[in-house]
Amino acid sequence: MVKTYLLSEIDSVAREILKKSKSKTLLFYGEMGAGKTTLIKSLVKELGAEDIASSPTFSLVNEYASENGPIYHFDFYRIKDETEALDMGIEDYLSTPAWKFIEWPQKIEKFIEEEVQKVEISTLEEGVRKLKLC
Repeated sequence: MVKTYLLSEIDSVAREILKKSKSKTLLFYGEMGAGKTTLIKSLVKELGAEDIASSPTFSLVNEYASENGPIYHFDFYRIKDETEALDMGIEDYLSTPAWKFIEWPQKIEKFIEEEVQKVEISTLEEGVRKLKLC
């Protein structure tokens, strides 16, 4: 799936991703400021979480309770090496059947299972994004 969307359409894009995803583990790729966290906030909302999602840049992971079970949102931008992810229990998180949204997954590649959904986001112009499910 390749889709161009306005930021005002993000909730419908999130619903479409949830329907079309081949996995509950979604890996988000894109430059800084492309809208990864914004899209994840919408995904968390669409899954029925009462809390508003925020970036786990410093905590590495945020957990949200939802009517669909727990949701984990990871941001590995600030880790220096994969050991930090191992120390915080990434293998345990990845083995759960919960929804998992991972920003900067390239920093923990050796822990990523094969059956995942890659999401590439790029900025086309102010307020317009291009999304690709791989």
